[in-house]
Amino acid sequence: MIDRSDFIDRFGGVFEHSEFIAERALDAGSVAEPLTADGVHAALTEAFRKASHAEQLGVLTAHPDLAGKLAIAGGLTEDSRKEQAGAGLDRLSPQEHARFTELNTAYTEKFGFPFIIAVKGLDKDDILAAFQTRVDNTVDTEFETAKAQVERIALLRLRALLPGE
Repeated sequence: MIDRSDFIDRFGGVFEHSEFIAERALDAGSVAEPLTADGVHAALTEAFRKASHAEQLGVLTAHPDLAGKLAIAGGLTEDSRKEQAGAGLDRLSPQEHARFTELNTAYTEKFGFPFIIAVKGLDKDDILAAFQTRVDNTVDTEFETAKAQVERIALLRLRALLPGE
């Protein structure tokens, strides 16, 4: 039997600072043993998709800006720090950092949440290109795109924690 507090401790941060996703997945009986990355992801994603628009927006706004103030101040979660470092966002030139800051500001002002992208396998140029394209999306399109990216990030995090199926 899955221990509630252990499950929430282990998987509550998979959806950035949003333990309620893990709690709801477990409470709904969607989590089955043995725990696998794909199985836990399916349960967490179901809970995320059933959340209200406001709750989903809260999950999006819990994500840090890419190469933003939290990264500079060392305030990222360990997962976010590793993900951003893996994409080279911790090694930007002053000009690149200025461009990311400019895009972060424009994006957040337009959409009300930070730019979110699963950075694994991408480099700073890939991320910058996606940033520049997505900032022109409609609010509805970008909300759906950001949610899909959050789900992808969650899967990648779970694959680092659990075996596949």
